[in-house]
Amino acid sequence: MLHEFITSCRDPIIARTREKLTDRPWPLASTSELEHGVPLFLTQLSETLRWETTPTPFSQKAIGASAVQHGRELRALGFNISQVVHDYGDLCQAITEVALEQHLPITTEEFHTLNRCLDTAIAEAVTEHARITAESQSTEEIERSGQLAHEIRDILNTALLAFNTLKLGTVAVNGSTGTVLGRSLMSLRDLVDNTLSEVRMAANIQRSERVPVAAFLSEIAVVANLHAESRALRFAIERMDPQISVNADPQLLASAVMNLLNNAFKFTHAGGRVVLRALRDDGSVRIEVEDECGGIPDGADDPFKAFAHRHRTDRTGLGLGLSIARKAVKMHGGDIHFRNLPGKGCVFVIEVPLAAEDQPIPQNVG
Repeated sequence: MLHEFITSCRDPIIARTREKLTDRPWPLASTSELEHGVPLFLTQLSETLRWETTPTPFSQKAIGASAVQHGRELRALGFNISQVVHDYGDLCQAITEVALEQHLPITTEEFHTLNRCLDTAIAEAVTEHARITAESQSTEEIERSGQLAHEIRDILNTALLAFNTLKLGTVAVNGSTGTVLGRSLMSLRDLVDNTLSEVRMAANIQRSERVPVAAFLSEIAVVANLHAESRALRFAIERMDPQISVNADPQLLASAVMNLLNNAFKFTHAGGRVVLRALRDDGSVRIEVEDECGGIPDGADDPFKAFAHRHRTDRTGLGLGLSIARKAVKMHGGDIHFRNLPGKGCVFVIEVPLAAEDQPIPQNVG
């Protein structure tokens, strides 16, 4: 009988299941595969099979309840829905394999019962996982919207104060108050650009075209220079090979580069220098932004993590720029990394594949 086999071969089945878990491209949930996972399911499955031979079937509510808890535990550990399904699929395969090795015939009725139990467990675990995920995403979205609204309000308040002061005519437009107004408007534009980029990435909207890097970065440099001037910084763009091109979505790639530049301007010390350059490197293009922030101190947050801060002295902004930039670059098949220059600054690098040489270069990019 299958229920007797599962009870007597419980340990080999669990061991076989865990062997399969180690072959998955994600880590084990725990050494015991969670309190409400494999061991408990085997107990309930054995009981179900035993009661199926009597006039009183075993209640499916017990399996459903434990599966709900299992889905909750896996979600807390960061497992996605696909991993939850595989968790039970591995168990089913392990039971079948060990039964065959023991030369135990599984009747059609027992196999149907096994499948029914697995269906119940998977459905309940996945439903609970999805429910918690939806609630979490809703909460995160509300928090993010609130932070964005506060950021926009603060920028607009600063811009309005500067505008009202200029309107009185008591200060010159090209003075400090004008600089404050200009910086506020540029910050507002950056927030809008980042929001649009996030919306497009979330919707997986990407319009790829061949982009000559030199001309592309020259256009960005015009805006970057205004940012630098508003912060009393020096900005330079190095000469680059005009033949270097990439296949990219210009808006998303521009957003990534501007986020690196804004990051550099924000943390570079007064009077410092920010440099933009592009280099060809083994089938890829490296777009580098070098700043003079003094370097990232040991123990600082991961700069690419959302809401991370490189320094404790400047808490302006949402801390999302580098996170958004990395997402945008990954959509182009590339990545972002940085080199720390202790005591001097940092070099943030975007790496994206070179465009195929046989594609024609358009006359205009936009």
